[in-house]
Amino acid sequence: MENRWSVLTVTTVGIFMASLDASLLVVGLPVVINELGTDLATGSWLITTYRLALTILLVPFGRLGDIHGRVKLYSIGYFVFAVSSLLCALSSNVYQLLVFRLIQGVGGAAMFVNSMAIVTDAFAGRGLGLGIGVNQIAINAGTIIGYTLSGMVISLYGWRALFLINVPIGIFGGLWSKFRLRETSPSQGSGKFDFVGAAIFSISITLLMLGLTSGAITTTIPLSLIASSLILFVVFILFERKASYPMLDFNLFRIKTFTVGNISNLLNGVSFASLAFLISVYLEIILGFTPIHAGLSLIPIDLTLVLVGPVSGWLSDKIGARILSTAGLAITSIALIVLANISVNLNYNILLVGLMLGGLGVGLFRSPNASSVMGSVPSERRGVAAGVRSTIINTSMALSIPFSIAVISTTMPSSELYKFFNDRKIGMESVTRYGELLQGIRNALYASAILNIFAAILSYLREEKRYAVRNIHTIE
Repeated sequence: MENRWSVLTVTTVGIFMASLDASLLVVGLPVVINELGTDLATGSWLITTYRLALTILLVPFGRLGDIHGRVKLYSIGYFVFAVSSLLCALSSNVYQLLVFRLIQGVGGAAMFVNSMAIVTDAFAGRGLGLGIGVNQIAINAGTIIGYTLSGMVISLYGWRALFLINVPIGIFGGLWSKFRLRETSPSQGSGKFDFVGAAIFSISITLLMLGLTSGAITTTIPLSLIASSLILFVVFILFERKASYPMLDFNLFRIKTFTVGNISNLLNGVSFASLAFLISVYLEIILGFTPIHAGLSLIPIDLTLVLVGPVSGWLSDKIGARILSTAGLAITSIALIVLANISVNLNYNILLVGLMLGGLGVGLFRSPNASSVMGSVPSERRGVAAGVRSTIINTSMALSIPFSIAVISTTMPSSELYKFFNDRKIGMESVTRYGELLQGIRNALYASAILNIFAAILSYLREEKRYAVRNIHTIE
């Protein structure tokens, strides 16, 4: 029992750091761009590079953890994260920072994917919902807190302090995990790693991310990159089905709960992950809030997630994930519809109720859904299962903002939309411009609500039955 709580403590700190750094530069990006003398296009990759590394390495690292040991890879990830954070703080130009952010993403991926698998192993059979619930809070809190923390730290100590904070925590966490954690699932040392499959998968995801970040997705270059990504993913599926040691075991998708839970996660991620972006645009551009004030306005989501996450995880152990997950998705849809009633005059009641309902809905959905998905998978496949699940989460987050911008573009041309972000003074004298942007944000919130409704319907179709923790080595 004591070891279970050591596992939870160590992994919670690690996954919080990995999630935090995914959003840490969002608010402070203009400061970094100015100090390093670069442009917005190059500077935006300081965020994209980290997220890209997380996305393309989660499944390979999950498989490596299954083969060589999850605790070992997790501890290494801690140290890589700490050293690369120090190098980020010492960077003298944007290109150095890009390289070190990429390496930081490598460490973050090792921590992120193996954290969930280690917790599942430690809590399997009793308290799994609670263990994953606490772990899930760290992911949610890290992602959202990054927006407000970055503004506060940069204003007091400068952007380099953002990375220096990681160094002592990373070194301590690496040593802590090395000496306190132990392998609870036997490693498959005789297995081989599917390097060809990993390469195809990584290139496919990289092309997809490039397509989503290289301009309006309806233009030639983004469409070509996305099409190439889809073609390569088909090649990846065909190759994996014939591989002797596949990186991604497609037999996992024969488990109804695993498949339904992951698709629900994808739809919820695409619809909800852009909420902070949409509300920040509304507050900063239409209402004139500063970035730090906009970040602070998102705190209701934080607080609700922190309160609801552990309770929903505990409840899922008692009543199952189906009702909680479906109810959470339905509440999230209601929250998005409430927020779609925003106007050019701030109504804080609408904002507060919408954000708190959003936190409640996501808090009810994510922990039970994660418990349901991971609990349906045999122990020896939990590393790669966690990698698949985490990859879907990160991919949905990558899709969310382009999805919202595409919807906004239905009321405002892309050229005008980008002018708002590059120079707020352009077009600001026109009330019509305000109205078009506001209506676009509303449409994006309504579209997100529709995606959540589909996710809720799908979630209701899941099965409550879980695979036994021990004595199961194949998926029927």
